[in-house]
Amino acid sequence: MSAEQIFTNAAIVLEDEIVNGSVLVRDGRIADISAGNTHAGEDIEGDYLIPGLVELHTDHLETHYSPRPSVRWHKTAAIQAHDAQIASSGITTVFDCLRLGSDEDGGFQKGEMREMADAIQAAEREGRLRADHLIHLRCEVASSDVLDHYSDFEEDPHVRLISLMDHSPGQRQFQSMEQYTFYYKNKRGLDDAAFARFVDRRVAASEKYAAQHRDFLAKACAERRITVASHDDATTAHVEEAIGHGVRLAEFPTSFEAAKASHGAGMSVLMGAPNVVRGKSHSGNIAARDLAEKGVLDVLSSDYVPFSLLYAPFLLADGVEGISLPKALAMVTATPARTVSLDDRGRIAPGLRADLVRVHRSNDVPVVRSVWREGRRVV
Repeated sequence: MSAEQIFTNAAIVLEDEIVNGSVLVRDGRIADISAGNTHAGEDIEGDYLIPGLVELHTDHLETHYSPRPSVRWHKTAAIQAHDAQIASSGITTVFDCLRLGSDEDGGFQKGEMREMADAIQAAEREGRLRADHLIHLRCEVASSDVLDHYSDFEEDPHVRLISLMDHSPGQRQFQSMEQYTFYYKNKRGLDDAAFARFVDRRVAASEKYAAQHRDFLAKACAERRITVASHDDATTAHVEEAIGHGVRLAEFPTSFEAAKASHGAGMSVLMGAPNVVRGKSHSGNIAARDLAEKGVLDVLSSDYVPFSLLYAPFLLADGVEGISLPKALAMVTATPARTVSLDDRGRIAPGLRADLVRVHRSNDVPVVRSVWREGRRVV
């Protein structure tokens, strides 16, 4: 006997329109969408019913696991705390970022992220988690040991996204040495001589390792059919390099030129939802809203504030001409799902997973009232 649920009196946000009506769910999948209300089922009371959000890039788990320098929290407890905040923000699919490659700026030891991935998968098997958790490997290509760290994940099917990162000074995120000085000199309390030595070591490591590690990881992703993301592209040369590596997701481009070139090459351009909420980048680079206004923003990520993933699309729909609420919400649902080939979710459509979120909004900040993952209420 099949299990059926009806959600009625809802403002159903489809990919290109909003329909006032009802949704029928059968066995965890969307069976039908109809205009008008029914006498049976759960009354959504006119609230929005939207697809579950799909989060491709969040560092949030790391802040629970390592809340202070040199502090490590119990992995399962950290995962559960992270998951609870993710799900209550309307996120039903999350790619947990695990950082690979250590250097003098920190990072995790060989095997530590493998243990975290094992803990995530164990928590899922034990029914501890509300959201669906997949793995995003953040690979610092200028690190000497990034490939050694990657070897722990060579046969893990949960790895669905790998980003190729280089946070060395003078390029990408840190085009301006003023930005780099703030992050690494002022915050570390280095004097001029010590900072100069630090910069020289980081530049040398990038020159020695970055290109060969990018090539290796891009080839490995192609063989395993894992989506590749570039990171902090600043120039058209960076974009050309990304095209050569088969990149499908351009994360946090730092200039309009790079964002436009990436979008034009068919990549999904991702920016941080906190950038939209704050109206600017925390590191002084281009504003996400500017890219939205120019039509070259495709995907949002919560980055370091989970709830921003729900809040930011409403702000874009309110404030950017030509961006409707369905179009804005597609940046956190349908488009990220397609980018990483998750074709069974991200939209409210017959046959897809019933990952649904009830959202109430009477003023500026939306409220998540209920969340369902494959038809099962998790919030």
